[in-house]
Amino acid sequence: MAKTNYSPTFPMFPGDAAAVTPSDTNTFTPSIIFVGGLGNVTIKTAQGSTVLFFSVPGGTVIPVQAIQVLATGTSASNLVRIF
Repeated sequence: MAKTNYSPTFPMFPGDAAAVTPSDTNTFTPSIIFVGGLGNVTIKTAQGSTVLFFSVPGGTVIPVQAIQVLATGTSASNLVRIF
C-alpha cells in the first residue's frame, strides 16, 4: 500500500481510507472519521480523550484525529476512517 509523501509544492493529503467497525477494544493509527449515516459517534482522540458527538448527520467528517471508534455510544452507520 503506497503512502502519501510530503512535498513542498503540494499540501499533505491522506493516503488511504478503510471501513470502521466500532469496537471498545480495537484501536488504529490517528485518522479522521467520515460518518455515512446519521447517529451518535463516540471516539477516543489521538490525545486520549473520549468524546461523544451527538446526532452527527450523514455525510459529515469529524475533524478530530481519532484512534478508536467505540461501540459503546455509537449508533451512526457507514463509518470510514481516513488516514
